[in-house]
Amino acid sequence: MALGGNPVFNGKNFRGAKQAPPVPQNPYGQQFNQAPGRAPSQVMDGHAAWSAQQQNMTNEQLQQMYNQPAAGPADTGRMTYDDVIMKTVACLVVLIIGAGVTLFVAPALSTMLMIVGALGGFVLALVNTFKKQPSPALILAYAGLEGLFLGGLTRILDGMYPGVGLQAVIGTLAVFGVTLLLFKSGKVRATPKMVRFFMIATIGYAVFALINMVMMWTGAVQEPFGLRTSVEIFGIPLGVFIGILAIGLAAFSLIMDFTSIEEGVRAGAPERYSWVAAFGLTVTLVWLYVEIIRLLAILRGDD
Repeated sequence: MALGGNPVFNGKNFRGAKQAPPVPQNPYGQQFNQAPGRAPSQVMDGHAAWSAQQQNMTNEQLQQMYNQPAAGPADTGRMTYDDVIMKTVACLVVLIIGAGVTLFVAPALSTMLMIVGALGGFVLALVNTFKKQPSPALILAYAGLEGLFLGGLTRILDGMYPGVGLQAVIGTLAVFGVTLLLFKSGKVRATPKMVRFFMIATIGYAVFALINMVMMWTGAVQEPFGLRTSVEIFGIPLGVFIGILAIGLAAFSLIMDFTSIEEGVRAGAPERYSWVAAFGLTVTLVWLYVEIIRLLAILRGDD
């Protein structure tokens, strides 16, 4: 996969994990065939020793060995699609539990937990991204903290614009499903040209988001969503265009996530990296949900 996608998958550790492990060589072949300076007679002795070892096995033992199925991922400890699916589901279940907490506690406590979830989730996102070895506990903790943040955010926006929370959930699932189907069909792929566009657009979006956040904090813009709603183009809030772009970027990020997972499974990455894959998908889904619910709120606020 070209660089520029989800930083979770672009980390050195996950890229290294996608390199297939070396195939173990026959000890006799390694000792006699590859040792430098061996005379031809010594090489032949090596083959003779290996042949003698095989002759000690009965025909029945040989037949049994040949009839055994090839070692699968479960036998070799390699990452599989089932591993990624199950661990992603685990992350999403923890996220939903966290969201449920902030949705049903007292409003003041909900706001406090939302802030804790936002800050804690950001910190753990960085820790998990650059950690040398994946930690299931830290990844699940990230999911729980993001759940607190999303639950609080949903409670606030759904209180202002009833129904946007459910609509955002449906929209996130729909985008994820369509993106997965397009990827599986081969109609959408993370080509180098598309990845370059993604990088440029993401950097531009990040710069805009930073400027918008600073202007909101300093009071330069009084609107709830800052420049997203204070600036209009042909009577349409700027946030609508920005939101559509951000949702497209998040959807393409899913394509790159799927590509990295596919490469990891194909290369026989260690099983523990299925947690990294689940973490990367969770990060992208959180981003996608935030962009969708914010776009819906802006559209409802413009009614």
